[in-house]
Amino acid sequence: MTTPPPTPPRDRLRELLDAVLDEESSSLDAMAGAAYSSPFHFSRSVAAGAGEPPVSLRRRVLLERAAWRLGRGASVTEVAFEAGYDSIDGFARAYSRAFGHPPGATAAGAPHRLPAPNGVHFHPPMHLWISEGGSATAGHEVLELQVHHDVADTRALLERAALLPTEVVANHSHPGQVVLDWDGPEESVDAVLRAIVWAKEVWLAAIEGDDQPAQVRREVPELLDHHDEVAARWLAMVRSAESAGTWGDRVVDALCDPPESFVLGGIVTHVLTFSAHRRLLVRAMLRDAGVPADAGDPLEWIARRSTPSP
Repeated sequence: MTTPPPTPPRDRLRELLDAVLDEESSSLDAMAGAAYSSPFHFSRSVAAGAGEPPVSLRRRVLLERAAWRLGRGASVTEVAFEAGYDSIDGFARAYSRAFGHPPGATAAGAPHRLPAPNGVHFHPPMHLWISEGGSATAGHEVLELQVHHDVADTRALLERAALLPTEVVANHSHPGQVVLDWDGPEESVDAVLRAIVWAKEVWLAAIEGDDQPAQVRREVPELLDHHDEVAARWLAMVRSAESAGTWGDRVVDALCDPPESFVLGGIVTHVLTFSAHRRLLVRAMLRDAGVPADAGDPLEWIARRSTPSP
């Protein structure tokens, strides 16, 4: 019996923000009702999660939307009522206090964001943008997410495959399937999984100056343990390259005939690209065999990581 994919965790802060910004939520009572909460508890939850009282948050985001709409040619009257104001004069006073000029003086394409304690802003045309604040490490954080998701998702697939009958994982259900010519056919689930681990192992040998490792056919439970060993070395290599700033260095791979040189950053990009492709292939092959499989979405993985355990 197979286990269905896990249900993504609730994003409670997003639900609260939705209640704050719902078109029908013109009052605190309406916001709280949309979130199935009491006004007191709702206000406290939003303030704790967003660092801003719900009424102030709604008023600011709607003023940001109003500024964006005015900058695209909407009339002051139209925008005032969209923002929830009962009169144009009331809207004009609030807008002038927030932006330092009356709504009629808003230039085309003018910036529409106001200072915010939480990074929550209106994002055109009808969305929110939640800024975490830029930093010099932003690129590093994106790479870290990609590398760690790749390793974690590969392990999840191996764990899943270890619980399935041999006839599912070892069946050559996709004859002639080739991802990269030099790797040969990958016609079964376990062959594709082996290729994911093997790619990291071979490139690590080139980077570390080792001989090409022997390609050993491992059953999935053993492959899972081997993956953990290879993944630890792979993560250590990525951390070392990031720390030393050596992404532009070249690796001369004498295992190629003739020898070739590869940029270190390009190697990691190559591995991530084809690992992602193979992980999606495994999921498609499982579905073809009647085994439910999730989408492998990094967004769901990040949400699970950031959701505290009960």
